[in-house]
Amino acid sequence: MRHYRFLTAASIASLAVAASPVLAQDSSQDERATQEEDNTIIVTARRQAERLQDVPASVSVLTSDALEKTGAENAEDFAQLTPGVTIVTGTAEAGDTQINIRGINGARDAESSVALVVDGILKTNTAQLNQNQGTLQQVEILKGPQGALYGRNAAAGAIVLQTKKPGDTFEGAVRASYANENTAEGTAYISGPLGENLGFVLSGYYRTTDGFFRNEFLDRKVVDDQEVWSVDGRIVADLGEATEVDIKARYSQLRGASINFNSSFHLPNFAGANPAFFENVNDHPFRYYGNIRPTNEQDSFDVSAKIEHDFGDVRLIAWALYSDVDQSLTADGTSADFARFIAAADPAVNNVVNSCFASTAALTGFEVNQPGFIGQIPVPFIFAPANGSTFGAYSPTTCDGTQLQIRQQSDISGEIRLASSAGGPLSWQVGAYFLNIDRETGVSIGGDSGAGVSGELFNPPGSANPTSLLLADAFDTTVFAVFGSAEYQFGDLTAGVALRYDVEDRASESRVPANALDPFTGGPINPGLAFGPLTPVEKTFRQLQPKVSLSWQPNPDLNFYANWGIGFKSGGFNNQGSSAIIDANFVQFIGADVAIEDQYDKEVSSAFEVGVKGEIADGAITFDLAGYYTDIEDMQFFEFFVGPFGLLRVVSNIDEVEVYGIEFNTTAEVVEGWKFFGSVNVTESEIKANSSRPSTVGNKSPYTADYTINLGTEIDTPINDTIDLIMRADYRITGPTWFHSFQDQTAPTLFSGLLPISALALPAFVGDADYSVARREAFGVLNIRAGIEVGDFTASVFAENALDREYLNEVIPAIEFGGSFISPGARRLVGVEIGFKY
Repeated sequence: MRHYRFLTAASIASLAVAASPVLAQDSSQDERATQEEDNTIIVTARRQAERLQDVPASVSVLTSDALEKTGAENAEDFAQLTPGVTIVTGTAEAGDTQINIRGINGARDAESSVALVVDGILKTNTAQLNQNQGTLQQVEILKGPQGALYGRNAAAGAIVLQTKKPGDTFEGAVRASYANENTAEGTAYISGPLGENLGFVLSGYYRTTDGFFRNEFLDRKVVDDQEVWSVDGRIVADLGEATEVDIKARYSQLRGASINFNSSFHLPNFAGANPAFFENVNDHPFRYYGNIRPTNEQDSFDVSAKIEHDFGDVRLIAWALYSDVDQSLTADGTSADFARFIAAADPAVNNVVNSCFASTAALTGFEVNQPGFIGQIPVPFIFAPANGSTFGAYSPTTCDGTQLQIRQQSDISGEIRLASSAGGPLSWQVGAYFLNIDRETGVSIGGDSGAGVSGELFNPPGSANPTSLLLADAFDTTVFAVFGSAEYQFGDLTAGVALRYDVEDRASESRVPANALDPFTGGPINPGLAFGPLTPVEKTFRQLQPKVSLSWQPNPDLNFYANWGIGFKSGGFNNQGSSAIIDANFVQFIGADVAIEDQYDKEVSSAFEVGVKGEIADGAITFDLAGYYTDIEDMQFFEFFVGPFGLLRVVSNIDEVEVYGIEFNTTAEVVEGWKFFGSVNVTESEIKANSSRPSTVGNKSPYTADYTINLGTEIDTPINDTIDLIMRADYRITGPTWFHSFQDQTAPTLFSGLLPISALALPAFVGDADYSVARREAFGVLNIRAGIEVGDFTASVFAENALDREYLNEVIPAIEFGGSFISPGARRLVGVEIGFKY
């Protein structure tokens, strides 16, 4: 079935057509190809076609040639090739993507800090950040606040994509590859004219893999397996010489695994009993034993229409977008160590309790991740030292329970803009933007009777998967914005100013039944209800986002520039009841130094950049040197809490973070057909104030690598009159990274509260955790591709992570739990690829 779908997607993409000249603001496909040959890159980084050399800001560009030679297809690939940019994606679920640019990170469960702009249209769902977006022609990664130009959620930067537009002749391409772990991938497109001034492009994508890791208990590769396919269509029509209509639609579907995590403990005072209780996250051997096959489903659909009309001196651009993304995941729970399912307040769930005891007895002595062990009964070892258990997360017993998480979001957005097109020293644009988001999220923890996971958030006590905890909320967001910009050239000097004003109205309402009880504990099914009713809430967030830039070009090959701007990301709401749950379980119980609110504040940053870019030897050598400073107020940060209540995902604010750094990029073509690439980014950061966790002041910005280094080389040279040799190697070093505001510190945990009253009767400090071992160490990844091109046919071999470097994708410390949830990075993938274009 997998290979049938792959062939079907490729066949569909081979049956389509497309056409039409490009927009006035964009350079044509042919023009771009010519410019690449002339070592001149044209970008639309400021919503106008201009030389990369002329842009007064740091912009990293992947041309169509670079995309083809590196095999880059999505945001994860782009980030690996870009200095100062890191990404975490797919660790929990496919749409869970956080991109960090120069110290500003997109918090999980909040809005992204990086705008995604595809063919001039802003996409607003964070789940779309790492999706394939059709046949790419160029990728531009803009660093620093871009809200004044590109709009919502561009506080850290923007990813601007240009995809294939139809031409006036039929053309197409197909590419397929196969690698280890039964990894097959294919893309195809065809385009051409339908008639005079009308045409379309149709493209397809398919990928399947068994993944790198095996579930030892289920004896199946269901840890990071995945199957995804998408179809993109585009119709372009010229309605006369001055008007163009561009209509696009895409659908994608993903099926695979989720929650690719192990737990790692950081309890130094327990290490005498078992050294694995105090583990450096970088030394963890990944093994998986969960009794539930984790699943992840994502269905995405969007359709857009854009119209451009040239009045002569002024251009009108208007677009509208509808987007719908439905996501869900099911997986094993994390509640076994908190003995949630060993007793029942309601006899209707005795089947779950009996299943927990029976599965533990049957698996006594079964090998699980250290320091875990399965005793005769599912009682934590601190209460039953002789025959109790330590499970860790995702054990093979049913005592973990189950989890279901959903995120359903539909958006309607639109923009209208007027821009100058007459040329001359002055250029300008003005416009307005509208967006409505309808979002529902839910987290459900259920009892595991051995019958799997229900797809419903709420299941009654007598069911096979009775709900024990439920957090479910509906969110409604309406956004209005107006913007404008102007730029004027005074000889060698160019000055620009842009301004945007956003108003975001947000409302949230709990969907948890107020009278529903947890059949195991007898308390409210949302623990927050124990402290009062959950009432609808609403809040309006407003922000003015200016940006100014100055450029001095003493000659066409040298550009000194400076820019300053304000970045903005709206505040929002956590699942209602979060604040009360954290206060009762951590602050009151163990004296934890943490404060969480049901509402988190907007994030505002002030960023300054100064730099110089140039080229010498007729463009054979280029360079770009930049320094930057950013002050972030109320940085949004994701926190993960695990306890007797189950699990909780919240967003908090770090009051003030200071980030500064330096970045250098260069390319050199030493001889014709042989290029070298090099770049380095060094980022320093400091938390200046944090009322959520006051003890973290002085620590670094979370998810921010200390440095990144990119080194690469490329050979594209003829072997004879008919065969070209193409080779490319890219080596990326990512520096040490903290993933939490809480870093080289110790903290009380739930063990600190439980030990004094346990059978061990140990002092509270014995349960304190030390998080100095939770920093990801530096690592390097080497990607290699080599092949030949014979006319329109290509064949190559590739190796991703060629040195098979074992590294961590993400570390999520759960401070009051006493450990971290860690996810591995991709291992070595070696394969072959063939392609044909016509």
